[in-house]
Amino acid sequence: MAVLSGLAIAVLVALPTAVIPNPVFGRSIAVTWWSYPVVVVTAILGGLLVATYVRTGAASAGTPSKDDIDAPTKLGMAGTLVTFFAVGCPVCNKLVLVALGASGAVTWFAPFQPFLAVASVALMAVALRIRLRNETSCPVSI
Repeated sequence: MAVLSGLAIAVLVALPTAVIPNPVFGRSIAVTWWSYPVVVVTAILGGLLVATYVRTGAASAGTPSKDDIDAPTKLGMAGTLVTFFAVGCPVCNKLVLVALGASGAVTWFAPFQPFLAVASVALMAVALRIRLRNETSCPVSI
């Protein structure tokens, strides 16, 4: 589940931002070198986070509390969204373009994107840490 969801997250982030070249989406500004590792790390953390929600057999009998799910889910979704803005083309992003204009997007938003990338990875890592901290462990019979 971690691998499948990680691949899905990578594709959902990398295709619309044209980090993975495709005929549907394009970029006006070339992909930065750090965009690739950010997408990979986001996919790994996101895949692991999604996998923590999958329960099978007896493990699914207990229902987690609302607090156990809400904080990591929100952080994980926020991290993925921030990754989208971090690796996307600054002048192709309509929100940034409307707010700052083309020159502002290149002058102000593009230099800020690496900080967004760090924040997105941090959000995903914190979300995964919360989920793993709340997991219960039990001995495995061999």
